[in-house]
Amino acid sequence: MVGRFDDAVEGVVEGWRGNPAMDRIFYGASALGDHSLIWLILGAIRGLRGEHHWKAAMRVGAGMGIESALVNLGIKSLFRRSRPTSETSRPLHLRQPRTSSFPSGHATSAFVGAGLLAEDDPLWPLYYAVAVVVATSRLYVGIHHASDVLAGVVVGIPLGRLGRRLAPLAPPITAG
Repeated sequence: MVGRFDDAVEGVVEGWRGNPAMDRIFYGASALGDHSLIWLILGAIRGLRGEHHWKAAMRVGAGMGIESALVNLGIKSLFRRSRPTSETSRPLHLRQPRTSSFPSGHATSAFVGAGLLAEDDPLWPLYYAVAVVVATSRLYVGIHHASDVLAGVVVGIPLGRLGRRLAPLAPPITAG
């Protein structure tokens, strides 16, 4: 059943490949997702917007470290799933992952990062849009099975919520 799901999604994604604009978007998103770089950058940008935002930036930095340890050292070592073998040539260079395919660390960190940054921020739709692009990029570049990415999202959303609960932001200070 999982294999059929993965194959069905792969068939859809295969139709997207070969478009130079999509190559740039998805390969770029995948590269920026390495080591949670995009979330650290977005956190730093949010942090520049004031004290309340700085606390959110610090929280996302800590959250990325915790997520990485939990997923890369914990969950992935339990499953040791091999990565997809692809006949598709990669038009752009990517770092080759050294960990198990399940779950997708990029998808997990994307939804942890989006969840932590989105709180009390009118830019929250942007964070989730970036998360979707980063997660989808792992399918596009052929580094993950669809079920790996889906599992990463399923792990990332509650981890982001847990992070918000364990390290709540103080209400923003308003001039009055």
